Amino acid sequence: MSLVGVIGASLGSAAFFSVATALKHASAGQMPRVHHFRPTELLGFAAATLRHPLWLFGILADVGGLGLQVLALHLGALTVVQPVLVSAVLFALVVAHRVAGTRISRRELVLGAALVISVGSFLAVSGAATARAEQTDQLPAALAAVASIVMVAGCVVASRRATRRKLGSRRAAALLGIGVGTIYAGTAALIKACTNLAADGPAALLTSWQPYALVAAGATGLLLAQMAFQAGPLAASLPATAAVDPLVSVILGVVVYDEQLSKGVGPILASLLFLVTMSVAVVLLSRVRVAVDEGVHHHQSGRSTGSGGVEAMGAVEPVTSPRDGDQ
Repeated sequence: MSLVGVIGASLGSAAFFSVATALKHASAGQMPRVHHFRPTELLGFAAATLRHPLWLFGILADVGGLGLQVLALHLGALTVVQPVLVSAVLFALVVAHRVAGTRISRRELVLGAALVISVGSFLAVSGAATARAEQTDQLPAALAAVASIVMVAGCVVASRRATRRKLGSRRAAALLGIGVGTIYAGTAALIKACTNLAADGPAALLTSWQPYALVAAGATGLLLAQMAFQAGPLAASLPATAAVDPLVSVILGVVVYDEQLSKGVGPILASLLFLVTMSVAVVLLSRVRVAVDEGVHHHQSGRSTGSGGVEAMGAVEPVTSPRDGDQ
């Protein structure tokens, strides 16, 4: 498949994932709250999530997105596919305005253009558009896996402490969002590894550790994402996840798969600049999208529900409690 095909599959995946995120966030408002991360609380939360219809429809959308992502990752570089997937925020914003019956503002158009230009420029300047993945480097892969696990665990612990110290649900949600973004990047790397193994036949895939690690990482990501949605406003968790995922993915693509990017001070600095621009645009657009969603919710309900009532797709009042109010 050509680069155009890889980007097309990535864009289709982003569209599915944007719908999935909206549906799963809508379901999070009706889940039992997790205050102390005790096993009984986590089991109750997981059981309620698995039975919720909106969450199940979100998983169906995830399946569509995952199928296209698998295709894109098998045929393209990690440093191409994951940055392109940030376009999910644009699809989500269009859906939110459609539901609200409002127009996209000039500021949003500027931010959207900045996002598209920064992603395209990164792919061109960094050499990611022509990068080819090599065989997985075992030692760097192991070190990257350990670093990712430590980072995710640190985010969960820090989020729990923020909740206990009443530092605000916004901080707790952002920390969990960072953990989710890290897991998403790791699962993308594992997906690519599994597609490479599958090319050698089912036996090679089933006798390797990568598919089982992928299942574990995927399940952890789903659970942590729901907890992030519930911990605080989507305006805190979603931007963190959307910004961290492509950044960590680029690192994994270079370190684990040895995807050769452009060398030299100029290309490296330019690539970093475009990555920073992309991250800023993603964060700002994510916040705008959430604001549009919440406007729809207030318009439809005529009052603040505070308990996370479900309205239109993704239009859910952030779940808070007096104990961990936003700051």
